[in-house]
Amino acid sequence: MEIVAFLLFLAVILVLLLGYPVAFTLAGVSLAFAAAGVVTGVFDPALLQAFPSRLFGIMTNETLIAVPLFVFMGVMLQRSNIADTLLDTMGALFGSLRGGLGISVVLVGMLLAASTGIVGATVVTMGLLSLPTMLRRGYHPEISTGMICASGTLGQIIPPSIILVLLGDVLSSAYQQAQLSQGNFKPDTVSVGDLFVGAIIPGLLLVGLYLLYLVTVAWLKPHMMPVIERESDIGIGTWIKQILHALVPPIALIVAVLGSIIQGIATPSEAASVGAVGALLLALFYRRLDLECLQDVMRRSVRITCMVFMIFIGASIFSLVFRGYGGDSAVHDLLMQLPGGALSAMLVVMVLMFLLGFILDFIEITFVVVPIVGPVLLSLGIDPVWLGIMIAINLQTSFLTPPFGFALFYLRGVAPAEIRTKQIYRGVAPFIAIQVLTLLLLVQFPALATWLPDKIY
Repeated sequence: MEIVAFLLFLAVILVLLLGYPVAFTLAGVSLAFAAAGVVTGVFDPALLQAFPSRLFGIMTNETLIAVPLFVFMGVMLQRSNIADTLLDTMGALFGSLRGGLGISVVLVGMLLAASTGIVGATVVTMGLLSLPTMLRRGYHPEISTGMICASGTLGQIIPPSIILVLLGDVLSSAYQQAQLSQGNFKPDTVSVGDLFVGAIIPGLLLVGLYLLYLVTVAWLKPHMMPVIERESDIGIGTWIKQILHALVPPIALIVAVLGSIIQGIATPSEAASVGAVGALLLALFYRRLDLECLQDVMRRSVRITCMVFMIFIGASIFSLVFRGYGGDSAVHDLLMQLPGGALSAMLVVMVLMFLLGFILDFIEITFVVVPIVGPVLLSLGIDPVWLGIMIAINLQTSFLTPPFGFALFYLRGVAPAEIRTKQIYRGVAPFIAIQVLTLLLLVQFPALATWLPDKIY
């Protein structure tokens, strides 16, 4: 019956490729396989009786309260056009340097990633705001599109990220399951805060490598990233005032959210509420908040939150049916029998997730794939924080990789008509290499992800 479990997985992928909604595909295909199994007598319908308890567990999971709050925070910051002010200010700060506008785009992308945590929103926002400006200033289309796609996907790894919240919750369950299977009935825990702290150094490393690449290109090929002359001379006092006005409030919000988690003052859900209220105050501070804006933000937040939780519910049904056909045991046996132990198992899972990243969003992979492979990998002694960061950066790389990377589709949808798809593909190639280098550094030096959480907690 293990073969039926893998056929179920393939059927879900094929139906998704036809364009059907993810949540209903997961639930519908799984229930169809379960019904066929009940009719043929190879599936026990009693297994589905566990679904109500799983649904109740989702409803009462306090960690998941952070999701709608972080979504509200991100949508509010996006809707209030704070990115415009950030980009203008950073451009004025670095624009007169070689590659200065490119440096500004990456830094603003980092700040937006830490503020919104929504990859698609960041790529689209940066594409609409910065791409026309860079092209008008003489920046080469390839380097411009590449840096926008790369900086837009930083929302995968820069905390506080919705993705890390979801991944932390799933990994926490997988880690406890792995320890219980080994006879440890007082299991250690891993929290969303651990992942947030563990992502800080790899995230900053990734940003630093992006900036190093851009500075190198600016010096070796100055025609691709020309220096921007200042359009007007303003007093130093006015200049500093503009920088403080644009940068201090968003940075203060990020520090308040992350700092409260790192210091143990607040849980991720409580910190998310700080972020939501802070985003409201920022919109008021910049005079971008009115009744129409608030209504739009609330509607979009509800839609995104409903989508996330519907996928979670669909994934729960898929998980029950997949396990009912013995799929979890088959995956466990397959990974455990690979030559090379934990390293080989990790490599196989990373390649699988990279390929799935072409057709599935991070949320689907987190809810569908991680619960299946996570307990096996963690039972092999792999650190849960390191595993979470590796998964996040691996999928970030997948979302950048042609021809199916989601970030490429987002940018293609808002890029000017004169930008060719081939230019976008060429532009992201160096950044994909940087992503792979970061993954290799994490493999060689796991402490990049694990040292800071161990030091703090």
